[in-house]
Amino acid sequence: MGKFKTILEMIKFEHTIFALPFAYMGMMLAANGLPSLKQIVWITIAMVGARSFSMAMNRYIDREIDARNPRTKERAIPAGKLTSRYVMVFSMVSLAVFFIATYQLAPLARVVWPAVVFPLIIYSYTKRFTWLNHVVLGISLGLAPIGAWIAITNGLSWPVVILGGAVMLWSAGFDIIYACQDIDVDHQDGLLSIPAVFGVKRALLVTRMFHVLTVGLLFTVGVTFKMGAIYYFGVMITALLLAYENRLVKPNDLSRVNMAFFTVNGFISLQIFAFTGLDFAARYLLKGLG
Repeated sequence: MGKFKTILEMIKFEHTIFALPFAYMGMMLAANGLPSLKQIVWITIAMVGARSFSMAMNRYIDREIDARNPRTKERAIPAGKLTSRYVMVFSMVSLAVFFIATYQLAPLARVVWPAVVFPLIIYSYTKRFTWLNHVVLGISLGLAPIGAWIAITNGLSWPVVILGGAVMLWSAGFDIIYACQDIDVDHQDGLLSIPAVFGVKRALLVTRMFHVLTVGLLFTVGVTFKMGAIYYFGVMITALLLAYENRLVKPNDLSRVNMAFFTVNGFISLQIFAFTGLDFAARYLLKGLG
């Protein structure tokens, strides 16, 4: 149980909340409502497996960098709570869970799964050679609704790619905010990030630009899928939350980075998913009354 708790802490299991609601959102849009219980269960298992694999691999690949960073030196491997071998085995088990789940879904999911796994692995290496690593992370999360769409429809459509783009820009933006904490360590280790290369002030401007585009793409998703007023209300709340998130962090004050990164983003993903679901529910209710 001790190791199990350490693993949950290592992979930040609670942060599954960032991507899972968007996977469910893509799932509902694909099914034009709720899919079967079997599909919901296996998509959930696939998401948990993929994210657990990604986080464990990140901790394994970055173990030496984490040991030199005061902010991360107490993570499981640098602190000696888990061995590198143990984390690698956990990663492979998580990957196997993801692989098994994909084979319970649409046939196309069994073919395209490497396209999901590749960015999950390469992300941890990108900071060593490009400051666009935040975008790679964004792509990893943006694949959540796209993967769910494929799992339901056995195909791919541009409207869900727009949703994936919104998730990509949203998550790349908040990852830039989070990276502002590690500028000194990045310079010391020769690592690249937008804050380390361009400075905190310019980096936060990039985040704002990404988040403005996020709202625009979410609005476009609503138009494309002919969503109702309830969905657009959720987009409006998303815009307000993103504005609040960007106001929390200033170039000369990074003390509220964790609140911006963890708390606000958790609300963003949950509420837009909730309002999407409510929009579908209202649509079916009105159809029944008609």
